[in-house]
Amino acid sequence: MLKKYSFVLLLIVVCNSFSQSVAVDSTYLEDQFYVGVTYNTFRDKLSGMTQRNLPYGLQLGFIKDMPINANRTVAIGLGLGYAVNSYYSNLIASKSSGEITYTLLTNDVSFQRSKIETHLVELPIEFRWRKSTPTNYKFLRIYGGVKLGYAFASRSKLVSKDKTESFYNTDIVKFRYGLQFNMGYNTWNVHIYYGLNNLLGTTETVAGENINIKPIRIGFSFYIL
Repeated sequence: MLKKYSFVLLLIVVCNSFSQSVAVDSTYLEDQFYVGVTYNTFRDKLSGMTQRNLPYGLQLGFIKDMPINANRTVAIGLGLGYAVNSYYSNLIASKSSGEITYTLLTNDVSFQRSKIETHLVELPIEFRWRKSTPTNYKFLRIYGGVKLGYAFASRSKLVSKDKTESFYNTDIVKFRYGLQFNMGYNTWNVHIYYGLNNLLGTTETVAGENINIKPIRIGFSFYIL
């Protein structure tokens, strides 16, 4: 009888030790799907240029996590995603005989909205710091880095009381790059993107000013394991 109970006790100890070793994964990764929503604006605006309506952005993708320290709180993240960004302002793009020209509208009562829209494949590259552990799934994170993008489709659209004009905008600079920053706790994170190159590659000027607008996007990103 003593041998029987000793065997059962030994079996319980072994099973408990095995379950603990399975439950705690010291080689965990923070591979994550992400979804983001942003308010879009510009820096280096033209004089008299104003935002209209609600300029927005949506992004989603996946990031591969590559830890670089023993306790896995520091890592490099390499991702691939898709983003659509809309920019509403009083900067009007018009196309005639294959040529695109730009003007600023201020007091035209027939004007309703003007939009530049881009669709991009994006490559975020992050330096990641977090207070994670193998058993803690809710933690503080600070992720910073760069985001590269390729605008595979883009268009300009003007809506007024008199007409609607929409066309593929070939002035959009296809290769996009900028700095990004994400900070938050658990699923919720503040997201900031600071574009480093001009949205438009046109040599057109408006009232003697070069069009050097660069995107800034501020919003939230959500990480899902």
